[in-house]
Amino acid sequence: MGKKDNIFLVGLMGAGKTTVGRLLAKQLGKSFIDTDHEIESRTGVKIPVIFEIEGEAGFRKREEGVIADLVCRSNIVLGTGGGAILSARNREMLRAHGTVVYLRGSPEQLHDRTRHDRNRPLLQTEDPLAKLRELYAQRDPLYREMADLVVDTGRQSIASFARQLKDKLDLIMLAADDETDNDIAGRFSNSDSVD
Repeated sequence: MGKKDNIFLVGLMGAGKTTVGRLLAKQLGKSFIDTDHEIESRTGVKIPVIFEIEGEAGFRKREEGVIADLVCRSNIVLGTGGGAILSARNREMLRAHGTVVYLRGSPEQLHDRTRHDRNRPLLQTEDPLAKLRELYAQRDPLYREMADLVVDTGRQSIASFARQLKDKLDLIMLAADDETDNDIAGRFSNSDSVD
């Protein structure tokens, strides 16, 4: 099992990483893990409490440790926190250990999906839409830079979206397998003898 055995979902809050990730993992026969849920499980408290006590920097440090542990697993779909990509180390680890999929949604779509959610500390402001626009401007280039695949979340059903995503990932896996087969064939054809 190699790099492409794992699928890592990145994107802003509300993009569907957890919802789509669970369904995608089921379709692919993989385990689903959400980094935020893993952090809550390990600390015994909700993310907003960590932000309140340790600030965003403390939370990001915990997140980096959890990601370092999780990327070493095999056959997983991992839903990352929206800000996980702010750490260069996280970006490197994710790229090195799996296929990175950027679930992209416009700030307006994401606002529609998150406007009633009180578990999103960064959106507890007077103007959550403005905050989402700011986060999008800051993070979109990082998501794009590291993604093997960028998909717009749009308005289709979750089931339809997960199916389409699975089909795209299947094509990526086939292409990766073909490249590996060609590399192996090239090595054998360039050698004088095979014992």
